[in-house]
Amino acid sequence: MRLSNTQAPDLLTFGETMALFMPQEYRSLEQSSSLELGFGGAESNVAIGVARLGCSAGWFGALGDDPFGRMIQKRIRGEGVDVSRSKLVPDAPTGMMLRETVAGKLAVHYYRKHSAASRMTPDDLDLAYVKSCKILHVTGITPALSDNCRETLLAAVSAAKAAGARISFDPNLRLKLWTIEEARRVVLPIAEQADYFLPGWDELRLLYETEDFEEAKERLSRLNAVSIVKGVGDTTVVLENGGEIEIPFYPADKVVDTVGAGDAFCSGFLAGLLKGMTPAEAVRLGSINGSLAVQMRGDWEALPDWETASRRLSDKGWVER
Repeated sequence: MRLSNTQAPDLLTFGETMALFMPQEYRSLEQSSSLELGFGGAESNVAIGVARLGCSAGWFGALGDDPFGRMIQKRIRGEGVDVSRSKLVPDAPTGMMLRETVAGKLAVHYYRKHSAASRMTPDDLDLAYVKSCKILHVTGITPALSDNCRETLLAAVSAAKAAGARISFDPNLRLKLWTIEEARRVVLPIAEQADYFLPGWDELRLLYETEDFEEAKERLSRLNAVSIVKGVGDTTVVLENGGEIEIPFYPADKVVDTVGAGDAFCSGFLAGLLKGMTPAEAVRLGSINGSLAVQMRGDWEALPDWETASRRLSDKGWVER
């Protein structure tokens, strides 16, 4: 697909992507003598997933002009994602994260303070580019990085919405970056601007301060969004125009690594919308994506192509169980 100088892909997203280091064979960092190098970031994971499903996707953000930043930019581009608006910043580093398994539990260590991405400002936005996308997908991670990142996200949402683009918002709470009180003050107003709000039930309980799903549904009904609530038992609940549909998770043959499952779900859901599916149909594609993503190690490596995912869409048994 050839784009003009100001034309964005159908799906556009932005945020921080970091270099990722993991010990081999699920060892702890203390017990490992070597590390695997990769990368991950919620927004770039989504963009890669959408591109693999045959839709046009773009990601931009700030990376350090260092080996990690150059590697990340090249590999995202290699997945068919437009990175023409991403920047390599010479005087700030690319963020890093180290992941390990300790006593059977996942632990992630972040090194992102003063990273290139945390310095993004509204001046970094190509507003003509942002305004030309069909869907702008944002997460609650970006506004948690810094005040200027928060302003950048709000400016992008405002510009895209004014131009008629749909806004997709995954709160993606990261309580290592801010407190839940700070998150509520920022995340809930963004949800009010979204066309698609994609929280997990665990996140919604914290944001709405309730264990009562009926109470949460009543609050969601006040939004102008289609709400997609993940992880209500073993289902995803679609709330649209006063209606409610429960869609069970697509079964996974094995679970190897759950990191990136939410991003995989979002990418399938958004690709489904771009392909003309209803929200409920798009959730089914998202569930398939999430199931396949957890069966391989890594943030995005197991994301399926359209041929692989579409074969599973014809399997109605898991939906009608």
